[in-house]
Amino acid sequence: MPGAACRPHDSMRLPKSIHSLILESNRPPQGETMTANEQTECINPATGEIIGYSALHSIDDLRAMIERSRQAQRQWASTPVAQRARAVLQIRDGIAQNADDIAAIISRDNGKTRTDALATEVLPAIMAADYYANNAKRFLEDRILKPGNPLLANKISKIIRVPFGVIGIISPWNYPFAIPFSEVIMGLLAGNGVLLKVATETQMTGRALERAIKAAQLPPDLFAYVNVPGRLAGDALLENGIDKLFFTGSVPVGKKLMAKAAETLTPVSLELGGNDAMLVCPDADLDRAAAGATWAGFQNAGQSCGGVERIYVHHEVYDVFLDKLAQRVRALRVGPDIDFEVDIGAMTTVSQLRTVQAHVADALEKGAIIFAQSAAVQDDSRFHPAMVLTNVNHDMLVMKEETFGPVVGVMKVQSMDEAIALANDTPFGLASYFYARDIGRIWRVAEGLEYGIVGINEGIISTEVAPFGGMKESGSGREGSKYGMDDYLEIKYLCMGGIDR
Repeated sequence: MPGAACRPHDSMRLPKSIHSLILESNRPPQGETMTANEQTECINPATGEIIGYSALHSIDDLRAMIERSRQAQRQWASTPVAQRARAVLQIRDGIAQNADDIAAIISRDNGKTRTDALATEVLPAIMAADYYANNAKRFLEDRILKPGNPLLANKISKIIRVPFGVIGIISPWNYPFAIPFSEVIMGLLAGNGVLLKVATETQMTGRALERAIKAAQLPPDLFAYVNVPGRLAGDALLENGIDKLFFTGSVPVGKKLMAKAAETLTPVSLELGGNDAMLVCPDADLDRAAAGATWAGFQNAGQSCGGVERIYVHHEVYDVFLDKLAQRVRALRVGPDIDFEVDIGAMTTVSQLRTVQAHVADALEKGAIIFAQSAAVQDDSRFHPAMVLTNVNHDMLVMKEETFGPVVGVMKVQSMDEAIALANDTPFGLASYFYARDIGRIWRVAEGLEYGIVGINEGIISTEVAPFGGMKESGSGREGSKYGMDDYLEIKYLCMGGIDR
């Protein structure tokens, strides 16, 4: 059923504006109904209410979308970069004019607070569109190479960048707007056709993003939104001729997709899991460190790829830091976002809540202590209190696997060398953080951490200029910045000789 869209619940009708196309519901034609196996039911994690439906697509639908996108992409690839950028700026303006309404959709669909949705999804999307549109010409320009051998100085060597063709994007439920938005924008600016598959759990957000993209002046069918079950999406895209796959999600699924892509040598870019560490050095600003740990550990209910899960603190400042962190965590407000009076919303999925509960239970059984926690929501909902565990060790799941929830383990260390070794004692290598003042120590710790991203005295590290991505099993490729844009382009080398100058 290509073209069908999510049908919002009546209580989610939004005010019309100059860009009303972005937010209006595209209801099925009058008299048409959809059966249960033709649609995804969209549920608010915080309340359990049904907030809408998203039409499912068949594999035949997907195959047709790829072919139509390929036809449109041939025209788009020859479109001047400045014209592509103007289309992206149209998208930016539409999102900006509807920012509060889009944030409300994300909140109801994902469970996070509206403030969180606005600050970490909608506003970053606006800034990303502006940044990439205004830098696309520079990022994509040709490059003349100087001769490396004087005997070949009569030749002209040049690097040009060309789009892959049609790319597929599979995005996660934890940042259902910001992550796929930046990927789609970079893909389009690079001259590609784009098929987007968002998480089944956040279809309302995906449909809002779909309408935002389609409100711009793009060639018809260049961009397509596809809703097929997650277990089928990767194989379906790879088996039906996409030219590159971008996946954000778990390590096990990423490995399966890479193996599948190997059958056709289809390139893949993977942003996978993490068990991200934070280090507190003896000379750290402890107030700043506690604030950074609170943000990076508990924002979005801890459901952040680059969120802090393990903290290693030098013994000289351990007690003071722990007290400062505990004071902040106890003050966090968890619950439904009714009047902007909460800090942490609901866990997005029941399965993720169960994982967090299992990790906490495992830690407590092995001797961990709940040193501090926020007030708990007294019901059987998807809310989980923010929690600080002490007396932890690397035999516990919370310290060796990805918890992906509002729980951090804090461990005392005797030296920063010990802290670095413990931080690196993981198959993951996405993001890490540390707090120190001495510049010599800063460089030594930064060089010693085996992570793709290192935040130094900083808990907010993901911006449009950051090449976000990890080492080891946390993936391959980068998202964001000029280096991220390079992942959406093939390099073509031209060597010219025997020509008149």
